[in-house]
Amino acid sequence: MGNRLLFLDRSGLILLYIFLRTLQESGAGHIQYSVPEETDKGFFVGNISKDLGLEPWELAERRVRIISRGRMQLFALDPRSGSLITAGRLDREELCETLSSCFLNIEILVEDTLKIYGVEVEIMDVNDNAPSFQEAEIEIKVSEHATPGSRFPLPNARDPDVGMNSLQRYQLNPNSYFYLQMRGGMDGAKNPELVLEGSLDREKEAAHHLLLTAFDGGDPIQQGAVAIRVVVLDVNDHIPKFTQSVYQVSIPENLSSGTRVLMVNATDPDEGINGEVVFSFRNMESKASEIFQLDSQTGEVLIRGSLDFEKSRFYEMEIQGQDGGGLSTTAKILITVVDVNDNAPEITITSSTNSVLENSPPGTVIALLNVQDQDSGENGQVSCFIPNSLPFKLEKTYGNYYKLITNRVLDREQVHSYNITLIATDQGHPPLSTETHISLNVADDNDNPPTFADSSYSVYIPENNPRGASFFSVMALDLDSNENSRVTYSLVEDTLQGAPLSSYVSINSDTGTLYALRSFDYEQFRDLQVWVTALDGGNPPLSSNVSVSIFVLDQNDNVPEILHPTLPTDGSTGVELAPRSAEPGYLVTKVVAVDRDSGQNAWLSYRLLKASEPGLFAVGLHTGEVRTARALLDRDALKQSLVVVVQDHGQPPLSATVTLTVAVADSIPDVLADLSSFESSANPHDSGLTLYLVVAVAVVSCVFLAFVIVLLALRLRHWHATRLLQASGGSLVGMPTSHFVGVDGVQAFLQTYSQEVSLTADSRRSHVIFPQPNYADMLISHDSCEKSEPLLIAEDSAAGLGKFDSKNNQQAPPNTDWRFSQAQRPGTSGSQNGDETGTWPNNQFDTEMLQAMILASASEAADGGSTLGGGAGTMGLSARYGPQFTLQHVPDYRQNVYIPGSNATLTNAAGKRDGKAPTGGNGNKKKSGKKEKK
Repeated sequence: MGNRLLFLDRSGLILLYIFLRTLQESGAGHIQYSVPEETDKGFFVGNISKDLGLEPWELAERRVRIISRGRMQLFALDPRSGSLITAGRLDREELCETLSSCFLNIEILVEDTLKIYGVEVEIMDVNDNAPSFQEAEIEIKVSEHATPGSRFPLPNARDPDVGMNSLQRYQLNPNSYFYLQMRGGMDGAKNPELVLEGSLDREKEAAHHLLLTAFDGGDPIQQGAVAIRVVVLDVNDHIPKFTQSVYQVSIPENLSSGTRVLMVNATDPDEGINGEVVFSFRNMESKASEIFQLDSQTGEVLIRGSLDFEKSRFYEMEIQGQDGGGLSTTAKILITVVDVNDNAPEITITSSTNSVLENSPPGTVIALLNVQDQDSGENGQVSCFIPNSLPFKLEKTYGNYYKLITNRVLDREQVHSYNITLIATDQGHPPLSTETHISLNVADDNDNPPTFADSSYSVYIPENNPRGASFFSVMALDLDSNENSRVTYSLVEDTLQGAPLSSYVSINSDTGTLYALRSFDYEQFRDLQVWVTALDGGNPPLSSNVSVSIFVLDQNDNVPEILHPTLPTDGSTGVELAPRSAEPGYLVTKVVAVDRDSGQNAWLSYRLLKASEPGLFAVGLHTGEVRTARALLDRDALKQSLVVVVQDHGQPPLSATVTLTVAVADSIPDVLADLSSFESSANPHDSGLTLYLVVAVAVVSCVFLAFVIVLLALRLRHWHATRLLQASGGSLVGMPTSHFVGVDGVQAFLQTYSQEVSLTADSRRSHVIFPQPNYADMLISHDSCEKSEPLLIAEDSAAGLGKFDSKNNQQAPPNTDWRFSQAQRPGTSGSQNGDETGTWPNNQFDTEMLQAMILASASEAADGGSTLGGGAGTMGLSARYGPQFTLQHVPDYRQNVYIPGSNATLTNAAGKRDGKAPTGGNGNKKKSGKKEKK
């Protein structure tokens, strides 16, 4: 009873010491708890929320959790109370085996701040194990001649508990021959021995039965017993003797099964069976018995299982040598396990994310990881790294924890995902390494605007296109993804000729296809420019613009328009004059026509469709000049009728016709005589005609004078406007006046007023001719005059449209390349060979230049030296033979105008009609000159 109270007092002192130590360590700033073993699941360990400075409800909000390292979870967090509790039943003997103090270290992670706290939990021992013996019965053979005081070792009892709960004492049942005595071992343990108290007599008692009981110091005390059978043997006066009392050896942990660790040897000087020694293990732990085995005959200790330095670093075993006579002796075997670098480092991903937004600042945390190695010394020192080529780095935090963070700003358009390799290497020889992978996706940010393939686009569309048809498509690419790369298209608002641009062109917002909402007219406008905006779906959205230049291509949709000769308004037919003395090639008149189209569609050709006298006249194919094909004869009729057709070169070609009446006579009086004879026969008694004619001449003269004054005023106004245009510094400053032929100029050239009076003694034969003004009404109609669109002749018409590179996938313009033959190149009249069948140019802009040249040539027809007909009143007689008004204030545009296919300039042609030989010419015009003097 006294011993029990002593044990209880001693146990209380130990608990008080542990409690005081816990208070001391917790005061030092460490989180320490203690919990007894064998408690049920959910047992309170400590108020972890209070020790962490948190409220219980913050454990779940801040994602506080225990980091598991792969073994069974022993503790858990109660989110309601904020306490650390047990996750199952704790067995100190299983966790700490034979260690006197059992401390478990756990890490608690506060995930939102990535802070880690270490917690040390001590597992306190309870007396849950009773002392036990490995053998159920022990047999000891004792010689009957054994002397009192002889000692016989007994097996030790094992108790996994520690402290007072472990094995404390042994007790032997009372008997007359033996008593129990304790012997101290090398490790400080008490080993029981059986001591012979008196002499044995085999004949009296051949065997003695004893009971050895082991007690621990727990409360209540637990015990275990083993039966001992002492067999009295016959005399064997020598016991075996080991060569060494203690055998020590160090072995590496990577020895394979069957390898010999050491060999023990014992000798016995007895003979026979009493000298044969048999070896066996005594007091061997169960784990050691699984690893080592002993050859009982040879004494070899072999490896049976696998060694593991990390589980057990030292083994102590007792080996017994017993001879055939039952005598035995013991020796110690101490085996030290040497660590080998056989464990690779372990990488545990504690927390990680699988996506990070591009353009995130450097230092963004990707993952938190723990690195450990179960080896010791240099074999357990681990370094962790990642390849340098990746934009990430590792930063060490608490203990063996590392943070994987970004090293620079990420760009999804360059790399959209990363497979990060983490490598951990220890310092062993040879070193072992482990690698793990983290997949990281880079989330898209709207940092790229839509981009067009070209900086600008050029589109060619023929006029008269169908409404609503698509004619081009643009496409912009956005390097972003998902909504950030979804592109919508729109047109920038603008106006064209006073109307919104959206009424001409529209665009599909999804595909970028352009549609024509109107049928374009080349004669109305030839090009327009639109700006297309590409907008992505990001927040905020990004956009870019591109210019689309739309060029309208001409089609042959305009009939040639004949400017000269014009049909009189009263329905009569104009008359041109050809003297009978005219030589072959004499210029009778000139058909002037224009076409509102351009290019080949505006190149005109003239031909004689019908003539009252075939072979008498010929029409220039390209010039429209009506000339005599042969000399006029007396038998030729006075009145010749010609039908000239003007045709363009479009596909299909369009044409217009004009009817010319040519009067053949040597002089105007002859023509008047012939014509008046016709009129006299119709009105023979018209006696009052002379008076009326005189009055009419006076009225016409007044009207003519007023017209001249008005015309001079208009020309002065035009001259003043030209000076203002030059002073404004516009794009036309510096160009020669001869390069432009305006509508007003052409109209002025085509206006001719002629008067002729023929009086004879017979008043009935007297005539007064009132020629009406020959306006160029067919040049430009009233509507077109209101548009005030002058025709422009430029020296370089190629500037109208730029050349576009086909490499940019732009629509190529039609081929406008054309060349004059050497015979058709413009030049002086002497350099022309007069080929009438030359090739027409097919360039659109050169065609417009030629049209303006033709308009300029119309001034020749309206000039005083032309043969263009007058009004219906004079039946188209030339004003060459009567008084005329010369427009001297109008500049002469003929000096710089050349007509392809003609053998003369305009000035040269006029000279020829007037009977003057051109410079360098070979014609003899002397006779014609005399006619002009008449």
